[in-house]
Amino acid sequence: MRAYWWIIAVVACVSLGACTNRQEQWLESAVMEERLARDIASYTAAINANGQDTEAYYGRGTAYSYKGEHDRAIEDYTKALEINPEHGEAYYLRGNAYTCEDEYKRAIEDYTRALEINPQHAEAYYGRGTAYGHKGEYDREIEDYTKAVQINPQYGEAYYWRGNAYAHLGQYGQAIEDFNKTLQIDPEYADAYCSRGSVHASKGEYDRAIEDYTRALEINPHLAMAYSGRGDAYDYKGEYDRAIEEYTKALQIDPQFARAYSGRGNAYGHKGEYHGAIEDLSRALQINPRYAEAYYSRANAYAYEDEYDQAIEDYTKALEIKPQYGEAHCGRGNVHASEGEYDRAIEDYTKALQINPQYAEAYCWRGRAYFEQEKWAEARSDLAKAVELDLKGWAGEYAQTGLDRLTQEGH
Repeated sequence: MRAYWWIIAVVACVSLGACTNRQEQWLESAVMEERLARDIASYTAAINANGQDTEAYYGRGTAYSYKGEHDRAIEDYTKALEINPEHGEAYYLRGNAYTCEDEYKRAIEDYTRALEINPQHAEAYYGRGTAYGHKGEYDREIEDYTKAVQINPQYGEAYYWRGNAYAHLGQYGQAIEDFNKTLQIDPEYADAYCSRGSVHASKGEYDRAIEDYTRALEINPHLAMAYSGRGDAYDYKGEYDRAIEEYTKALQIDPQFARAYSGRGNAYGHKGEYHGAIEDLSRALQINPRYAEAYYSRANAYAYEDEYDQAIEDYTKALEIKPQYGEAHCGRGNVHASEGEYDRAIEDYTKALQINPQYAEAYCWRGRAYFEQEKWAEARSDLAKAVELDLKGWAGEYAQTGLDRLTQEGH
């Protein structure tokens, strides 16, 4: 049975960020499938000979995990732990299996137990950080990745995912530092270039974003998310045709890439081609029916086409999925205002401002609605707030026009 222990080391090194992708890459090989089958048969024979063989259960669980059969892996790791409750690696790998099954609470419990047995287990900190990240607990995620790199300063994956956690929190400086560190350790880490490009785009540094996405594609010409990210950057720059080309390349690589359909739909919308936008955004929603941003963007396209019922339906669906989606409240408010339903519009704008009190556009549009209702004091207050928040932006300029009109008309 010892001849098959190669598999243990291999699986222990698999990144949780790619539970499925790397398994699929390996399993494309018939040789690998045969080898896994032989290992499972060997471990099963050992278990039949000795039902208390901890390592046989552990080894078979690892083989099942690498095949993507996580339920069976969990059963075997659990049996190994019943026999030997101090088997730290079994806790760790069961935690990995739970993570791949989206059972993050159980995964965290297992990683924590593994760390009680071995406090220097960098991979267990990494795994637990990953589980916290899936739960949206980014501060705890960062804390665990930090412990991982303290134990292993060359742990590029931990720096990479910590950078993504910082990016989620809007801490772009720390995110870029971590992506830079990742690339110092592994200059061919294409995903790190993609993530750094995304942060540059979030900062409005679109040319730098394009440079990073381009470098990622030089390393891996089949990286769909790099084409999609570069499409986002071109879209932000107003180069809509180039953006559409990039999204199309991403979809040629991955026809089920909902984000690329959504991005291309947005680019069509920005060009005023709303039918094309609706078609692409509908395709994104067929792939991912929980894609709140795609509902929001399709609602915008419907609104531009004066299809208000469909727009309101989509804004409402976006809000059912993502209740704190201030932009969707504002968009639905605009449709209500276009239909002359100013009370309903004001209700939506107010909800948007409860979510984001610094939302200049919501103040601007609510001020406009108050103006139409001839509530002059409320209109003046909201329009002035919009100018204060967005002095040089379009919302501020539009609101200033409204304030000037109030003054001219003696209100």
